[in-house]
Amino acid sequence: MKQITSVQNPFIKSLVQLQEKAKSRKQTGTFLIEGKREIELALKGNYELETILFLPEIISEEQINKLTNQQLNVIEISKDVYQKLAYRDSTEGIIAVAKSKSLQLSDLKLKKNPLILVLESIEKPGNIGAMLRTADAANIDAVIIANPKSDIYNPNNIRSSVGCVFTNQIAVCTTEEAIAFLKENNIAIYSATLQNSNEYHKESYISATALVVGTEATGVSQTFRDNTTQNIIIPMQGEIDSMNVSVAAAILLFEAKRQRNFK
Repeated sequence: MKQITSVQNPFIKSLVQLQEKAKSRKQTGTFLIEGKREIELALKGNYELETILFLPEIISEEQINKLTNQQLNVIEISKDVYQKLAYRDSTEGIIAVAKSKSLQLSDLKLKKNPLILVLESIEKPGNIGAMLRTADAANIDAVIIANPKSDIYNPNNIRSSVGCVFTNQIAVCTTEEAIAFLKENNIAIYSATLQNSNEYHKESYISATALVVGTEATGVSQTFRDNTTQNIIIPMQGEIDSMNVSVAAAILLFEAKRQRNFK
């Protein structure tokens, strides 16, 4: 088995670039996954792994072999190398190099009357991760990320989603492409916005539905508002007029699920 003990190793330097730069991830078509659970979810989501690096003081080669049936390049690394690559404070001693997916709208496989969450121009990986966790918890059909402000394989997205980047069907596109796709597939669009809105619980989401949320600063774009089936609002009963976008998305998704489960 190959061993790497130096942080100056060229391969390790290339992995640091994958961890830190979206450009490197895009150019190579690869990204890093840290943690046993996240790697397991990636495998379940049919992601292809290229290499596994592990710290033998924390995880054994036997555990690595049980994790995957794929023929992989497995490398034992030193503590210094692991600390150079590790992104999280908590550690499990394992990092994988995985191949990116295309994440095209045409790749989405939709069931009858799909429920879709659209995230438009969301900037904070923590919010994206939280919404991907909610999407997984609600077992919705797909998440469309329109006008992305960060790379979906950004380690912050993977960490904050606890691996739900891999458990959801995800497509990345422009706002215009998202709207065209939804209309072509006869999916009603409900945009969460203050303007010309109806209270969210007064609408029906039993038929094919896309719930759209935007940034906390500016909300859903005018383009989406102009193409919506109905704008919706979550009534505020306190002094402020909005809430965290991930909380709003959770409220909307589970109202849709409530209607579908008890229709």
